[in-house]
Amino acid sequence: MAKIRQLLLLRHAKSSWDDTALADFDRPLAPRGRKAAPRMAEEILKRGWLPDLALVSPSVRTRETWQLASARWPVPQPPVAFPDDLYLATARELLAEVQSASDAVMTLLVVAHNPGLEDFALQLAGSGSDDNALKLLADKFSTGALARLQFEGAWNELNFGSARLTHCLRPKDLN
Repeated sequence: MAKIRQLLLLRHAKSSWDDTALADFDRPLAPRGRKAAPRMAEEILKRGWLPDLALVSPSVRTRETWQLASARWPVPQPPVAFPDDLYLATARELLAEVQSASDAVMTLLVVAHNPGLEDFALQLAGSGSDDNALKLLADKFSTGALARLQFEGAWNELNFGSARLTHCLRPKDLN
C-alpha cells in the first residue's frame, strides 16, 4: 500500500522594504512578518502537521520565517536544509527539490518565494483538491500563507496534477 505523504508550502512572511540599499536576497522580515510566522507555526502544530524535514530558501527573509516558526515547535527541531536552488525557484525547480526528499520523510515543509511557490502549488493540485483552498490559493498566495497538499507514493513520484490541495491558510484568516 502506498504511503500518504504531506507537503507543506509556506511562503515567507512579510518582508521589509525599509532599506532600499539591501539586495533582494538580504531583505529581513517586516514587523507584520515577525508576528505572522509564529502564528502560522502554531497553526501547523495545532493541526498536527509538524514536518519531518524542512527545505528553506537561503534568503534572509525565508531563514527568519523558518527560525520564528520552528521556535514554536517541540524539540528536537526537524532537520533543515537551505538549498541554493530554492531562492526564487520556479515550479519546476521546486518540484526537483521535493522529488529528491528521502523516502523516510512523510511530511515535508518548503519555505520559499512567489511566484514560484504559488505556481508550484497550483500545478501540483489535481483531482480531489478542496475547491475553497484552490480558490484562496488562486486569488492570492499571500506572504506567510500555507498550502497543504497530500499524495500517495514516494517523493520521486510526485508530479504536477498528482496531489490533492487540502488547505490554504493565510495569517489574516487565523486571528
